[in-house]
Amino acid sequence: MVIQITDADTKRIVARKVLEALHDWFEVDESRERYITECAGQIFLADKEGDEYAGFLCLKQTGDATVELAVMGVLKEYHRRGIGKSLFEEAKKIAVQNGYSFLQVKTVQMGVYEDYDITNRFYLSCGFREFEVIKEIWGEDNPCQIYVMYLK
Repeated sequence: MVIQITDADTKRIVARKVLEALHDWFEVDESRERYITECAGQIFLADKEGDEYAGFLCLKQTGDATVELAVMGVLKEYHRRGIGKSLFEEAKKIAVQNGYSFLQVKTVQMGVYEDYDITNRFYLSCGFREFEVIKEIWGEDNPCQIYVMYLK
C-alpha cells in the first residue's frame, strides 16, 4: 500500500533502511547520505507491506514547472511485484495535482552497468523518454542519462 509520509524522521528512517539494503545501486556513502538527508524535505511516498516498508520514492522541485524523481528504491525481495510502478503512479498523480508540467529522472546511461540497465528499462516502461546524456555530472565512467515526461 502506497502512503505519503510527512514526518522528517520517518522519511530518513525508511530511506536509510532501503538505500543501505540496495548497496549495488547506492554504494557511494556520501551520495547515499545526501539522499537520506535531502528526502526529509521532499515529497515522500512509501510502500508498506504489512509492518515493513518495502520501498520509497521522493520528488524534488527543480523548476517552476518541473519536478524530479530524486531517489527511489525497492528492497530486492520485493522486486517484480509492481511496487515501483505503484510508487511511480502515485508520484505522477501528486506531481500533476501540484501543477507540474514535467517530470524528470537521472540515472546511469543504458549499457554501462547491468543493474542500471534494469533501472533504465523500468523508467522507459513508466513512459519516460530520453532527453540527454551528460558525462560531466557523474564523470566519464558514469554518464548521466536524463529522462523526461510531459505530465499534462
